[in-house]
Amino acid sequence: MTVQDTPTTGTTRRGDFAELYRRVSEAGLLRRRPLHYACRSAALFTALALLLAWFVVLGASWWQLCLAPLFAFLLGQLALLGHDVAHRAVFAGRRATDLAGILLGNLVVGMSYGWWVSDHNRHHAHPNRTGYDPAADSILFVRTAEQAGRARGLRRLVARYQAELFFPLLSLQALGLLVATWLTLTRGPVRYPALERTLTALHYILSAALLAVVLSPLQALAFAAVCGSVLGVYLGCVFAPNHKGMPMTGPDPERTDFLRRQVLPSRNLRAGRFVHLVFGGLGYQIEHHLFPAMPVVALRPASRIVRDYCAEIGVEYCEAGLSDSFLEILRDLRAVGRSLPAGPARPAVPGTGGAG
Repeated sequence: MTVQDTPTTGTTRRGDFAELYRRVSEAGLLRRRPLHYACRSAALFTALALLLAWFVVLGASWWQLCLAPLFAFLLGQLALLGHDVAHRAVFAGRRATDLAGILLGNLVVGMSYGWWVSDHNRHHAHPNRTGYDPAADSILFVRTAEQAGRARGLRRLVARYQAELFFPLLSLQALGLLVATWLTLTRGPVRYPALERTLTALHYILSAALLAVVLSPLQALAFAAVCGSVLGVYLGCVFAPNHKGMPMTGPDPERTDFLRRQVLPSRNLRAGRFVHLVFGGLGYQIEHHLFPAMPVVALRPASRIVRDYCAEIGVEYCEAGLSDSFLEILRDLRAVGRSLPAGPARPAVPGTGGAG
């Protein structure tokens, strides 16, 4: 139950990717960095402990709403740490990877590790491929005219104005993760169902108990709403620039090699170290997709090798600044949304080939 590692068999290691893999490997960028992850984990859990202490000392105060975004940011950073764990960037063995991933995902963040790994595996295998990549078939956004044409009712109205509603919709991401976790742990298969269910239940029981003991009921509800909304926007903003607004492929695209399948639908952020720290290294999305198990600290030097190599073989390597990335995303969402005619969808007439 581990997110796919760097491909090592079949056609994916032949041709262009094989040469790139050789160059990156010879640069020493594929070796694990346990000291980095030990320090990063220690810093995050120390910050979380200090923030919890501050929360308890502050007590039943509406000023707690100022702490809610800090909790959201830390939970997001811990989720990004869990992302690296799941990609085997931290531990080589499956057992250690799964245990650390479940502790971080289910117990600390409150999200099913098993669900996320399954979902993320499919994304890495088919980025921006409709019908295969879960992120390309999001319930919140329509990415193609075909998806827009199938939208009905409220979803159709939301799709038409999805660019304007982009950030408000992102605030629902954390709620979506909670629903996906609940559905997975009650209906879907995971490798360690009892452990995941126990630790997820423990996360929400402890969280609810802490809010109930420290805050008034109204304050607790407000705190949970602010924290969840900010967490959703934060995670949404981390993942959105990676592929949204980039070329989409249908369910039956032409066969293409691994390197182009990963590079062409991905976008890197052109930003400083602080922004990449906030994004958990995922601003180097191209390198991450080519080398999923690469430690986050190796992505920056790897980007120079990958950029030069893509120029050498004539493969487009997309980079954009932070604001430009979101402008591209909004333009794409607006174009797809505006492809819908105003008013309710007309039912398809049998025999006319209308979308159903």
